[in-house]
Amino acid sequence: MEHDHSREIFIVRRVRPAFVCSRLPHDAARWTCLRWLTAAAAVILSAGALHAALPSPTSPNVSGATSVAGRLLIATAAMTGPPFAHAVILVAQHDQNGALGIIINQPLGERPIATVLQALGGDAVGVSGDARLFLGGPVDPAVVFVLHSAEYHDNNTLDIDGRVALSGGVHILRDIGLGKGPRQSLVAFGYAGWAPAQLDDELREGVWDTVAEDPKLVFDDDRAKVWSDAMARYKPN
Repeated sequence: MEHDHSREIFIVRRVRPAFVCSRLPHDAARWTCLRWLTAAAAVILSAGALHAALPSPTSPNVSGATSVAGRLLIATAAMTGPPFAHAVILVAQHDQNGALGIIINQPLGERPIATVLQALGGDAVGVSGDARLFLGGPVDPAVVFVLHSAEYHDNNTLDIDGRVALSGGVHILRDIGLGKGPRQSLVAFGYAGWAPAQLDDELREGVWDTVAEDPKLVFDDDRAKVWSDAMARYKPN
């Protein structure tokens, strides 16, 4: 069967890992960031698997209604150690091929959008403003993604749930810097990835709780309160 790429993100650009950490305000923060980037090399799911991880329109869910695509994962006490302790992850995709999500509460610091674009090899002419950068996950943390409000769409956009979407970084970053981007956005380096059935197993084991996605939690909430505010919304079955 020919694979339909119409919902896949094609453009993924990389930056040097040191760029992500180099201008964080404190030595401890820079050291933690670099440790995370170093640890990412041990993750099984490679950057080359990114395209395969994103679904075609006909990809079935893992087991029907059990897909948590479009929901927030909240790390429970069973999840310890960086980067997932107290992590909140927006799941962009979850089907029989595995799952992919972006951590939304691990800020790294702010950088000029022009500087980020230049590091990605993009066109920074006429671009202004700063972007708050996040560690999106331990898999390939030199790849850039943007979670954003769903009114913005280009050829590299995956609509997650009609309210939030995920795009490859270069084109949307330039649009943000030119004042033509989405109303709300979160710029992330790296992603969280799961092999087939892995996330399902972790959910059964109580590693994650889940709640409905809410743009206020994704974009507006104080990042230091995202985990506690998300957990307050969780209602056990």
